[in-house]
Amino acid sequence: MKRALAVILLVLLADQVLKVWVKLTFLYDTAIPLFGDWGFLHFIENRGMAFGLEFGGEWGKLLLTLLRIAAVIGIGIALVRMARSGASAWLTTSVALIFAGALGNIIDSTFYGVLFSESTPFRRAIFLPPGGGYAPLLHGAVVDMFYFPVWEGRLPEWLPFWGGEHMVFFRPVFNIADAAITVGVALFILVQRPHKEEAVAAPDAPVTGPGHAQDGPTAP
Repeated sequence: MKRALAVILLVLLADQVLKVWVKLTFLYDTAIPLFGDWGFLHFIENRGMAFGLEFGGEWGKLLLTLLRIAAVIGIGIALVRMARSGASAWLTTSVALIFAGALGNIIDSTFYGVLFSESTPFRRAIFLPPGGGYAPLLHGAVVDMFYFPVWEGRLPEWLPFWGGEHMVFFRPVFNIADAAITVGVALFILVQRPHKEEAVAAPDAPVTGPGHAQDGPTAP
């Protein structure tokens, strides 16, 4: 459990420090290069789910935040139970990454609207503005900043559905919390594979016990 707690604290610290720095330093929808033309810190805010999907209206935003909180509580309970049951370190680490990433984004959507003024292309945000924040509690937006357009071009005409269209890969802008969730899910899937292989191999194991002959030299 100590490793899981360390992972959670490290992810949350890195995620929130970077988000606050970007929020207070960048004008909205501006970017600085990291790796030439295929890696940028590009400040945008996501008011919905992954890839910009949203529920409609203020009630939709409130419902989304409450669902996120419920999901994080469920993941946290599962993590504690796994640790108490003696689950492997890799398995608890994978769930800790998912928990930390989800919690990091919940902090934004729950508190950032109250703590910061609105970010615009012409004015940077202010921490604890005198006139209040840009949104009520539970209605904030998630800060995103990593953008990696590794490849940009026109798809071949022979491709079905998307042939001839302009494409950017990788288009979504994400943050450390999103990356932690993705890595955690991938790791969770990978650590399940050995258990499946053991379950398949078990029926082939030799059966020993009363009434079962064992291999060995036969009497002359």
